[in-house]
Amino acid sequence: MNMRIRDDYRSLTGPEKAAIFLLSLSEEHTAQIFSEMDDEEILELSQIISGLGKIGPLVIEKLFLDFTEQMSSTNTIIGSQDSTERMLLKSGLSKDKIGLIMEEIRGPAGRTMWEKLGNVNEDILASFLQKEYPQTVAVVLSKVNTDHAARVLAILPDGFALEVINRMLKMETVQKEILEEIEKTLRKEFMSNLARTQRRDSHELIAEIFNNMERSVETRFMDELEKAVPDSADKIRSLMFTFEDILTLDAASMQTMIRAIDKEKLPLALKGATDDLRDLFFNNMSERAVKIMKEDMAAMGPVRLKDVEESQQYIVTVTKDLEGRGEITISSGSEDEEMIA
Repeated sequence: MNMRIRDDYRSLTGPEKAAIFLLSLSEEHTAQIFSEMDDEEILELSQIISGLGKIGPLVIEKLFLDFTEQMSSTNTIIGSQDSTERMLLKSGLSKDKIGLIMEEIRGPAGRTMWEKLGNVNEDILASFLQKEYPQTVAVVLSKVNTDHAARVLAILPDGFALEVINRMLKMETVQKEILEEIEKTLRKEFMSNLARTQRRDSHELIAEIFNNMERSVETRFMDELEKAVPDSADKIRSLMFTFEDILTLDAASMQTMIRAIDKEKLPLALKGATDDLRDLFFNNMSERAVKIMKEDMAAMGPVRLKDVEESQQYIVTVTKDLEGRGEITISSGSEDEEMIA
């Protein structure tokens, strides 16, 4: 006897929908879901599955559409490091275990402790290591990449660095227990603190994002923020660095930046610059370079605003990179930075 195909989706109960959904998945996925249920739930669904009979394709299609719509209409969820940490704290795991998990999430990236240290800025690593015993520092620097070790040694005080080098020269195979203790110390005292200090201020993050937007888009967002959250808008604006802010660079920083940028992008960037900003660039270039630059700008004729803004944004990015490496100084214009002769 042929079994009747069930095609009426509206007549299905909630448990029946769940049973059909599980039956539609692979056996591996169904087994994973069952592993999260208690015995009574498994028994109920198993009984329903065994008595379902044939389910028509239209029912299955409607079920999945329903499921998708319900998932997409739920409140927005935001995954972040803070929400992850809160979830772990409620999981019953020990604080030490949670600390290790969060350290892996926050970075610096790397599978082992030594790979992580290789991704830590040498100034930060040197600042921490010079408070440790020379023998400990010798072990650490023997485990990281040689180029990174070289940069760290160059920053350490000369006497301390020489002591570390002597320890490295005399160092034999490090016992496993000692190595594990050093790793434990680094995780507890250094990496966990580093992870906390690397949490970025939300205003700084937005300012950096805005810095990389097209000018018209950034202006639109800033205008809306001014209306909705004026205090935040002011803070973001103070953290942003725009092409016009190049006017705050001193002569040495200006010349460093001009040497670093692609000169082919400069004429297009200056095409849309103010007279003051053009003069600042010209005053820090040779007469011959200025003459060529003006000729290139004149030969361009009309140019697209988008192209000008892209060239200006390139120069802003180079300037920010130079500041990040400590090669130039960008003044915030605050009274605290005024120089007194």
